Formats: sequence, structure tokens, C-alpha cells
Amino acid sequence: MSNVLFVLLDGMEDDPNPELGGKKPYEVAKMPFIRKKAPHLGWTTGRGYTQLFLNEFWTGHPPDLSRASIEAYGLGMDMSKGRTAFRMSPAFIDGKTVHWAYGLTDEQADELTECVEENMYLLSDHNPQIKFFVHGRSVITMEFDQEVPQGPQAPVDGPYVPMPGALGELIMRVASECEGLTIYPWGVGDVGTIHPPFPGIGKMTAISDSPTALGIAATLGHKIHLVPDLNDRFPIAREALKTGNVFLHMDEVDEYSHEMDPHKKIRVLEHIDSLMEEYFSDTENIVFFVDHGTSCVTGTHILIDVPFRTTKHVFEEGEHVELSRLVPTVMEKMK
Repeated sequence: MSNVLFVLLDGMEDDPNPELGGKKPYEVAKMPFIRKKAPHLGWTTGRGYTQLFLNEFWTGHPPDLSRASIEAYGLGMDMSKGRTAFRMSPAFIDGKTVHWAYGLTDEQADELTECVEENMYLLSDHNPQIKFFVHGRSVITMEFDQEVPQGPQAPVDGPYVPMPGALGELIMRVASECEGLTIYPWGVGDVGTIHPPFPGIGKMTAISDSPTALGIAATLGHKIHLVPDLNDRFPIAREALKTGNVFLHMDEVDEYSHEMDPHKKIRVLEHIDSLMEEYFSDTENIVFFVDHGTSCVTGTHILIDVPFRTTKHVFEEGEHVELSRLVPTVMEKMK
């Protein structure tokens, strides 16, 4: 196949880990297929969040859309004029601090989802729409003309800032019914400027469990597939690669880093490697790339240079490439 498969190992970079003898999880992980199939290693500059990286990766520009509005696009939600999007993440509020709740059990996530749905009537005057995705996370879009104060930005805990009106009432009602567990907004905003993608990418297919990655793709006019199960993404990507370029996103790598579980991160990287060999051993053009570091030591994102690997010799070995140059050069030399 001459089409290009772009594989994002989300948050793969990491801190040296004392549990691993000072090594990083991906340095320990056995990934023979990826390392052999894509032997050409380069580096670029990571960004603080996936949407910041991906928009620049595909267009050369940072996004002018909020995280929440990007995810609303990825979930196919109403973002018509006058509507605001709120990215709602699970969190425990103890009165003074917002503690982001990564690693919820399925039972906790189900209970939170049910509680939020039961109390959505509190927003009825704002014509709300809500969609849930991984582990109790959600996006709410609604007609909203009040100023939203700046609270802490996930994944870093911070001081609790009350939200105005019915939204604040919803947050605290859910917290009172779920022993302090609730949803809390960040990345709030409406529609901004959408930059066009680099020429040559064509109508790509994006496959992910993350509305963030899919939202970026959707704003650029690409076909998107929301696929929660990691294993299920691979045959879909294999089929899509027959007709065009494909973006395949592995959000689990980042998720397990936030849980501060280096061994779980190692296992998922090794599992991804085995699936890559199963489905893409005959694929000619693959780019493996990383958007940012996510530390299994602290559970937070790391601003750090990040690696990428290519099946063909595109850049000098070990070269540091400006993020805005990466995709245009790959498309020129791989196609």
C-alpha cells in the first residue's frame, strides 16, 4: 500500500522511573516490530496537550478552537452560533480543591454518568446536549451567555472555582449525590478559526477513542470513527488504508500514564506492537509519533522533545525537526 499510516502513541514520552531502574517505560517495553519496521528515529517539540500538537502537526498552526469545542466536533454535537462547549472531566471536590479523578472504576464511572443524566434538567433553560465518552468524561454544549471563570486545567489539581448559575448547581448537586465525585469544566469555548490541512494529506480517515483527536480531524473535513476498544481500531484502520491515508490514535498510553502505572503502560505498548505486526507487517509507509510526555511518576503532562519513527528515510537520523515541517516533508518523500 502506498498510503501513509500515522500512528499516535499518545503521551509515550515519560520521566525516568525509579520502579524501572531509572528507565522510561517505553525504553523497557519490548516493541521489536515498531523498532524494526520504522528504524529511522527523529525528534520534534512536544506540546502541552494533544489538540495543540495535532492541529499544528496537520496544519502548521496552533488551534484557535477550545478543547471543548474540538471534542464537540469529534462527538458530532451541535456547535451552532450562540452555543458554548464545556469539557467535563470527573473530579472530586472537597470544598477547596478540585482533584481530577483519573482511573475511575467502571462502577464509579457508570454511577457518575447516571447521576449527571438524572440532574441534566437543571440546565433545561439552556437547551443542553451532553455526550459521554471514556470513564465518565463528557462534553456539554448549550446556549450560555455568562462569563465562565477560569478553574484548574486537567490534569493538574487546583483551587475549586465555583461555576455560575445552573452549571454550578449541577456540579454541586452531583457531588452531593456521589460522595464528592462530580464533573468539572475546563477547556471551555465556542467555535474559532479553522486552519486548512497541509496539501497532500487528502481525505484522511481518523480512528480513535478520543473526541479530542477525532475533533481535530473532523474540523479538517476528514472521516472519523469513534472506536472505544483498542483492538477494534486495527482492522478498521487496515481497511481504511486501502482507500487513503489513515490516522490511528492510541489514547490508552496516555491514560495509563495519568494513572501512574508504568507496568500497565509497558503492557499496552507491547500489545500495540503485536497488533501492529498482525495488521500492518506489509504496510510500506508508517509514521509513529508522540504528542507530549505523560509522567508515570507524577501523572501529569511533560513539555519535552518527543520522538517519531518512520519506515522510510525521510530525515537525518536523530534530527530535530520543526513540528510544522514534519508532515509536509513526510508526504513529499513517502508518497
